Order: sequence, then C-alpha cells, then structure tokens
Amino acid sequence: MSELTFDLVVVGGGPGGYVAAIRGAQLGLKTALVEREHLGGICLNWGCIPTKALLRSAEVLRNMKHADSYGLSAGKVDFDLEKIVQRSRGVSDQLSKGIGFLLKKNKVSVIDGTARLDGPGKLLVAQDGKQSKVSGKHIILATGARPLQLKGLEADGKLVWTYKEAMTPDSFPKRLLVVGAGAIGLEFASFYNELGAEVTVVEALPQVLPTGDEEISALLGKEFEQQGIAIRTNTYLKGMEKGANNVTATLEKDGKREKITVDRVLLAMGVVGNVERLGLETTQVKVEKNIIKVDQYLQTDEPGIYAIGDVVGPPCLAHKASHEGVICVEKIVGLAGVHPLDLSKMPYCTYAHPQVANIGLTEKQARDQGLQIKVGSFPFAANGKAIALGETAGMIKTIFDAQTGELLGAHMIGAEVTELLQGYGIAMNLETTEEELMNTIFAHPTLSEMMHEAVLSSFDRAIHI
Repeated sequence: MSELTFDLVVVGGGPGGYVAAIRGAQLGLKTALVEREHLGGICLNWGCIPTKALLRSAEVLRNMKHADSYGLSAGKVDFDLEKIVQRSRGVSDQLSKGIGFLLKKNKVSVIDGTARLDGPGKLLVAQDGKQSKVSGKHIILATGARPLQLKGLEADGKLVWTYKEAMTPDSFPKRLLVVGAGAIGLEFASFYNELGAEVTVVEALPQVLPTGDEEISALLGKEFEQQGIAIRTNTYLKGMEKGANNVTATLEKDGKREKITVDRVLLAMGVVGNVERLGLETTQVKVEKNIIKVDQYLQTDEPGIYAIGDVVGPPCLAHKASHEGVICVEKIVGLAGVHPLDLSKMPYCTYAHPQVANIGLTEKQARDQGLQIKVGSFPFAANGKAIALGETAGMIKTIFDAQTGELLGAHMIGAEVTELLQGYGIAMNLETTEEELMNTIFAHPTLSEMMHEAVLSSFDRAIHI
C-alpha cells in the first residue's frame, strides 16, 4: 500500500477544516484535506447556509402577505415547499463547488474518504472498501459535531426530526413541536410558522436563547407569541408516542405533565462532537465529554496533532471554527503575532424573525461580576429607516464599564441586526471607548444610527428618545 506524505493533513472539510487547509497552503505547507461527504461540512450543506436560504423564502412570503401596507397588490399569496427546498439545496451546492475551486486554486490535495489515526502522524483513509495511507507532519482534526440525542427521545428521521429532515421535508407539518429554544430551534420555528404551521417551542431553561441577554430574550419571546408561536419555557420533553403520521409528546412543567399531539417533532437541543472512530486511542490525544482537549493554540496532548471547531467544544459556530483554523496553522508555521482565540469577543447571531445578535457580556453577567456599568438602549420604533422599512420591532442595547468607558457588550433584536453587530465587534477588538463611538459619524438614514444612539443612551446623551 503506497503512502501519501504531506506537511499538513486536515481531517474534515467544514468551515474550520477547509479554511485551515487553504491557510496552510498559503503559508507554503504541502497540504491535504480529507473529507468523507461534502466540502463545506454541516454548516454549508445542512446548517448555516441552507437555513438562511429557507428563511429568505419565508421573509419574501411575509412581505408579500403585507404588500397592501406598502401600497402594493400581490394577488393570491402561496408557496411551493418543494421549490423552496430546491432553492435552498441549490445555494448549498453552488457554495460547495466554490470551496472545491478554492482548494484547487490553492493547490490543496482533496482526498475523498473517512480518515482515522493510525498512530502519531499517520492516517488510514477508507473509501469504497479500499484503504490508503496518508502521513502528515501536522494533522488537524476538524470533524465537527452531530445533533445531540437523548436516550429514549431519539430522532427517527420521519416523525422526529433533526435539522437535516427539517431542512428537506417530504411534506408540510401543520403542527410542529420544536424542542430547544437556541438559535437552531428558533430559526426553524420562525420558518415553519411563517409558512402557516402551528408551532410550539419547548425550552427546559427559563428563557428562549438561554445564554442571551434577559431583556432581549424576553422581547424575542413576546414577538414570537404575537406571531402565533407558543413558547413553553421551564418545560421538559419527557416522552413521545408515535402514531401512523403524528407524535403525542409528554411535556412536564413544575411537576405537572400534559400531552400534546403534533405532526412532527424537531429536536434542537444542541450538538455533540464527532470523536468516535478517529483512532484517538492510538495517540495521546485526550477526550472529555466528547470534547477533544487542546491548549490555547489548538494543540492536543499528542505532538503534531491538533483539533479545531465543534469537536473542541462550544460555542459551536462556523466563524469560531474558521478562526481557530487560521490560529492553529499560523502557530504551526511560527508566524509572528498569533493570538489565542478570545471568546469574550465572539459574535452570536440568530436569524429568526426578528433577528437577534449579540457580543460580549450580558447585563446580568456584568453585574454578577461586580462591575459598575452603564446601560443604554434605543428602540427601532424611533429610527427613521426602520419606520420606512416597516420594521419597527426591536431595540439595540449597549453595556459599558462605568469607570473606563470600555464597551463590555452589545445586544440587538430587530431587522438586519446580524449585519449591524460587526460594528460593535470591531469596536471591542480595537478596545474602543464610548468617546470614540460617540464621536463617530453614522450615516443618515440608516439602521446603524441606532447603534450610535444606544451608546449615547448609556451615558444619558441620547438625542431621539
């Protein structure tokens, strides 16, 4: 059996893996990428990208339903589920091919197959019953994660879905139970509700988006309920009885149980790292609770083996994985000025309607840390551009250190806030204070003006409220 030899071998072609491979090739490493299924990984093929395509269809449908409020007439408004799904899959396919082009352009060797370690620096790659040997001075594991399954409450792909089945339904569920009120669950709840399903969201913790700012999460829950989505917090899924084409779920809150019958159940309770069948036992790599242990530069306990992305633990975000891939490779080649990942400046986005975006500390986290803070906010309803767009639901909230003026956190809900958030991200990375933000000129009329007003509000200087 011949052996292929490289400076760098990346296992997994998701947003962490393919970025690491390209960066490695750019820095002069002879690089290979091993992928068993689709370039782009879960994010591009079954997560971030195709869900946004689905949500775009829902957004267009929503605007068509309200055409009269804009002085327009759209006639009968309806949707074709099959075409919506086809468009979503087409978007993913286009981008996956684009990644293939980028890898080829950067002279990265793409190896199709499933890889497992065969000791330090060695991999066995299986494809179509055949096996090949691949060696690398440096090996990066970027194997991603899969939906979390609870014993006795597993998905079956038909009546009980994961995000994959929810993205490609063979029929439209009139009643949908979503278990988990994180970003994935809420985005699908928003999509199916807009298309006319009766949606119930169950969350075991006290609020939707459990790790988010309490005020923003409360406003999101209120907006969802106004749209007809039932929100059930502090509620647990205790069991499911499957019928021929429906599911009766047992829910529990405060010790009291009730049953609810729906057409489909979507499990969105989180993900778990893909650490099995990687041959880790042939190395010194350590795993704890399905998470590969790494140092601040993504090095495992085995010299020459690294891990990035979902497989090294939360937050499970594509942009986090990509950034880790770059850090890891640049540290490998000894590039000057490489900094560890700073999770305190990690942006989070939820693409439901309305959108939610946040970065940094929540108000509660800041107060729990004993910090003296200044908090301000500005409503969409007071912004000219938002009124013109007909998108007046939402607000922008900023949190500053009262003593130093440091921006500690920003939390936003409303139209296009996922696009606005990076302004605060840049400000935090540059260690900008309130003075620089106050003296920045924001164009008018824009939604971004609310970012300025929220900063002013934190220091009792807001103009338009």
